[in-house]
Amino acid sequence: MEDFFINTLGTSEGVFSFIILPFLIFLARIADVSINTIRIIYVLGGRKMTATILGFFESFIWLMAIRQIFEHLDNWICYVAYPAGFATGILVGMMIEERIAYGKVIVRIITRKEVYHLLAFLSARNFRYTQVKAEGPDGHENLVFTVLEREHLDELLFKLKEILPSAFYTVERVNRAAESGTIVQETTRWSIASWLKSIKRD
Repeated sequence: MEDFFINTLGTSEGVFSFIILPFLIFLARIADVSINTIRIIYVLGGRKMTATILGFFESFIWLMAIRQIFEHLDNWICYVAYPAGFATGILVGMMIEERIAYGKVIVRIITRKEVYHLLAFLSARNFRYTQVKAEGPDGHENLVFTVLEREHLDELLFKLKEILPSAFYTVERVNRAAESGTIVQETTRWSIASWLKSIKRD
């Protein structure tokens, strides 16, 4: 790569070492970590082939970046560009993850109030749900389970806060669900901490 920029493009060694190379390493780390984010999403969604292909490109980009680091150990700017790209890649990856909103989530809603309006909303939007009569420390509780596409989560939570502002709810990513009855088979708890752990390099 150095020969291409210096000999072919006529770039000076100083410009390449202190501007172009650190910038390329910075971009490579952004791409590497962002791809890792998407890969984790598809792993949790059971998309084996897609996740495998993304894993290949993720590792390839990381390998190219770390190779340049080792070839220019005396270039301190590269040591800044590498972690800066990693940190920026986390931000970009989180933004991509929010935009993709891939997969299903299970929402558990607990409230002491009646849930007629909530169930009517779920039925109108064709969201599958299960209502359970339960008992809590303060007496009767209504427990509602629903599984829906993650892209509809904000819509549901907005309506929930409008109908039952005091309701307690939890949201959990669904790993697999049977399409015929949307029956949850397995769930995977996922957090930013686990995501960061997955992209840590030894």
